[in-house]
Amino acid sequence: MNVRPYEQSDLDGVRKIHAQQNFPYAFPDLRNPLFLTKILLTDGEGPHEKILGAALLRLTAEAYLLLDPKAGTPKQRWQSLLTLHEAARRDAWQRGLEDVHAWLPPAIAKKFGRRIERLGWQRDDAWTPYCKRLS
Repeated sequence: MNVRPYEQSDLDGVRKIHAQQNFPYAFPDLRNPLFLTKILLTDGEGPHEKILGAALLRLTAEAYLLLDPKAGTPKQRWQSLLTLHEAARRDAWQRGLEDVHAWLPPAIAKKFGRRIERLGWQRDDAWTPYCKRLS
């Protein structure tokens, strides 16, 4: 087996594997610069190699909100959150990001989750998240 960088000429082979997996998501646009890692696993090297798999890593963002819980009234804190939310949304969009993720602590998830849903956030339980810590 061999691992090598993805090349545009590999597109059909990678598309075929995606189709065979029959997962309910569209094939990603691999020309998108947010795909920082595009590597292939092949059965060898050279013109007759077969693509066995691909690892594709797309840049996303994790949101952290740090807001003084004692500053102002609840209404003023909500206004502060709205101001920060819009500024961060614009900044992320201008940097080319396509999505932002937030993991809410269990103690605030229900109440705060309803609030951010009003801002367009969606709870996503359709897929089970996993994390790999790199060290």
